[in-house]
Amino acid sequence: MPELGIARENIVFVSGIGYSSRFPYYMNTYGMHSVHGRAPAIATGLACARTDLSVWVVTGDSDALSIGGNHLIHALRRNVNLKIRLFNNQIYGLTKGQYSPTSEQGKVTKSSPMGSLDEPFNPLSLAIGAEASFAARTIDSDRGHLTDVLRQTAAHPGTALVEIYQNCNIFNDGAFDALKNPATRDDALLRLEHGKPYRLTPDAERLSTTSRTPTPPPPSPSPGYGIPRPSGSCAPYGAPSTTG
Repeated sequence: MPELGIARENIVFVSGIGYSSRFPYYMNTYGMHSVHGRAPAIATGLACARTDLSVWVVTGDSDALSIGGNHLIHALRRNVNLKIRLFNNQIYGLTKGQYSPTSEQGKVTKSSPMGSLDEPFNPLSLAIGAEASFAARTIDSDRGHLTDVLRQTAAHPGTALVEIYQNCNIFNDGAFDALKNPATRDDALLRLEHGKPYRLTPDAERLSTTSRTPTPPPPSPSPGYGIPRPSGSCAPYGAPSTTG
């Protein structure tokens, strides 16, 4: 945050309910610990009323995608200037380990002792489906990549969603070990960067050339992986509006 050149009194973190929602207490900025699932709605109002502020939402996979699902998708489609950090640990942490909307199918928890029957949400697929103008994914243990993604998030003139894989060492320890272990991470990770080609591991490259020829998607003209469009306006219906 200090690198962004924004005065701390002009930064606001709004959170909902959950482990992630203690975040504003640890920031030397303004902040609000708000209502379960409603942080995007509150942040939208704040961003519309105070366009001089840098407004950030801190939420979790349960807070954002369960009770807060509708608020999240409407915030994304409105595309006002706010930044959403979605910490995904694939479990309900604060309420002690129930399966969440991103838990894998078959997840055994105290609320799903026979294994979850639900297919999990993919937060980035949901964001792109809601026409998000910026969507990205990173992981808590890769500080360099995480910092770079958040820097791009701050610079985006609209709603930006960043999914951050985060380990819960109490209720879901090891969920992302394949992405963290040096012995497996190169086979599990595929870095997608705006304007750059896919970079495959040697084994994956060999397999792709013998079985099929991969066709990369056309480059997106926007920094994220959604559909580029102007940031949203806060003007009332019927009134002239300008894009941010």
